Amino acid sequence: MRTLTAFSEKDRAYHAYQARQEFLRQQRSIQQELEKERAAKEAERQTKEEALQAKEAERRAKEAERLDKEAEREAKEAALAEVARLQALLNQSRDA
Repeated sequence: MRTLTAFSEKDRAYHAYQARQEFLRQQRSIQQELEKERAAKEAERQTKEEALQAKEAERRAKEAERLDKEAEREAKEAALAEVARLQALLNQSRDA
């Protein structure tokens, strides 16, 4: 009977060990899946962030281009106004 009891206890201990190992395997598997999902979400977030930064850089470039064109237009208007002023002075000096 003692042999049977010892065998049964060893058998129970073995099954408890196997159950624990299976539980740990499942936990590792779950943890790996969660880590994969987290990494995928992080990659997606980073991709969206990079796209947002690219759009912002493009917007800034367009704004800078618009400001350059505006400055060029203002310089052209100033040059034309100066030409008109000089022509008016020239016409005044001819009339006088």
